[in-house]
Amino acid sequence: MATAPAESPDSASDYCDPEPFSVTAAGHEFTLFPHGEDRLKALLSLIESARTRVTAFYYLFDSDISGTMVRDALIAAARRGVQVELIVDAFGNDAGADFFEPLVEAGGKFAVFSPEWGTRYFVRNHQKFVIVDETRVMTGGANVSDHYFATPADNGWCDLSVLIKGPVVEQFVRWAGLLSSWVTNAAEGRTRYLRRLRDIVKQWDGGDGAVRLLVGGPLVRKGHWAWVFRQDLVKAKRLDTVSAYFSPPRSYRRLIRRVATRGQVRLIMAGKSDISAAIDMARLLYRKLLSAGARIYEFQPCKLHMKLLVVDDASYVGSANLDKRSFRINVELMVRIEDAALAAKLRELIDHMEAASEEMTRERYAREATWFNRVRWQLAYWMSLADYRVSKLGAR
Repeated sequence: MATAPAESPDSASDYCDPEPFSVTAAGHEFTLFPHGEDRLKALLSLIESARTRVTAFYYLFDSDISGTMVRDALIAAARRGVQVELIVDAFGNDAGADFFEPLVEAGGKFAVFSPEWGTRYFVRNHQKFVIVDETRVMTGGANVSDHYFATPADNGWCDLSVLIKGPVVEQFVRWAGLLSSWVTNAAEGRTRYLRRLRDIVKQWDGGDGAVRLLVGGPLVRKGHWAWVFRQDLVKAKRLDTVSAYFSPPRSYRRLIRRVATRGQVRLIMAGKSDISAAIDMARLLYRKLLSAGARIYEFQPCKLHMKLLVVDDASYVGSANLDKRSFRINVELMVRIEDAALAAKLRELIDHMEAASEEMTRERYAREATWFNRVRWQLAYWMSLADYRVSKLGAR
């Protein structure tokens, strides 16, 4: 893996994302892509390799250069006889329905998750994954937009995607089928939207092996990805996380503090964001974590979007942030991999990011937690519970 830059690690022009790396674990092959350009190349190559079927779910899809490239790769697949299905979230679909009309004309399917106002409008399909030929899947935190594939020097977002080959892909196929049916039935008015969606999440069984597909959805607790994460935290002695948005429920913050008192906790947070309230919201919660001995770092080179959890020898990679929306509202997925070698490799990635971050020490926090800032942080925290974009008026 690449080493941290020797000088000015907080400079976007000096910071370098690590190269892709692969780990074989529990009968699976995982290839991880920390670098944006590598993510885009891998995604396009994956779609171009399809021979029978492509199924894609995305939260955000832009009509920019990268979005057009991915859409056109899907169109090309449909034209050569591949079954193509794309579902994007209504709130995150910045491209617009007209942008995807050529895909439909080529024989592909396009649908929107939660297209109407109402209670279900606030439930987001926050997942990002592509399944090809029911044998390979690419997932992680990256949406389809130039922001997620550009370099830090070009104002790209720091993120992570993983290409997976192995038995867990069958779970992705089953999960995608359930969601696709829900979207179709919801669009035709043939289901009780939220109740059925909750049932799908509640009844999901990701298995109990070393590699598991865990999911989450609105107002579901037991069986949720976060429920499994909680079980890991209860006995954990070491926790390393990278999370762009941080506002876990109080019970989880308490568990993280307990890990810090009996072991080690390292949290990489956003030092830059397109939503300034996300940074304010996280800072509101730092004090007790620091007091418990957790080490907190704010990533400086560019905007952070990565979602990565490493708890002892278990690693979580997927779409979920450590925030209340991901714990309680959004439809999410996390792949849990129990493997010491992969956990060690991902901690090397976090080491690399720590070297380019500014530590939030107790002394620094005491200086910054003024009365005015605490009020501002509290406002950001409550606004974020509705949706981060509500707070975007104050974003830089």
